[in-house]
Amino acid sequence: MTQLGTTAVLAVVPAAEPLLELAAEVDARVVRPGVPAHAALLYPWLPADQVGAPELDRLRAALPPGRVPVRLEVVERDSGFVNIPVPELRALATAVRAAFPAQVPYGGRFGQDPAVHVTVALDADPGTAADIARRTAARLPISTEITALYAVALTPTGWQILADLPLAP
Repeated sequence: MTQLGTTAVLAVVPAAEPLLELAAEVDARVVRPGVPAHAALLYPWLPADQVGAPELDRLRAALPPGRVPVRLEVVERDSGFVNIPVPELRALATAVRAAFPAQVPYGGRFGQDPAVHVTVALDADPGTAADIARRTAARLPISTEITALYAVALTPTGWQILADLPLAP
């Protein structure tokens, strides 16, 4: 379970929200409540009490200018995990991770530079995951663009935005 004070750098993907709603209709337990559709670029990031103006400035400096067009088009399933790869965010994730090299994504569970994805379902039983993957695939492709990143922290009342980081042209 994620500890209070954990932070992350996310690309929120509102266009994928209907996919999480679809998964929750199949089994509400497989979607994290209160967390919007997103692609994590760096999770965990820094402990919340270590995030201040210098860290946010370093994060902003790592961001390339301009919005990032993305196309959600493929569903992947690994047992009870259903996700949609977002390869267009790879360079952005690499830039964020390079700015904070001591922070290893997912604690290293998926290597030093894991692929960026939108999680649709987590910890589903295999049959439920297969159903969600099939239903999700029927709703793809989705074309959208990422206009901002968000630094968020887990608080006693859920995930809260620490900073909005627009991807200005």
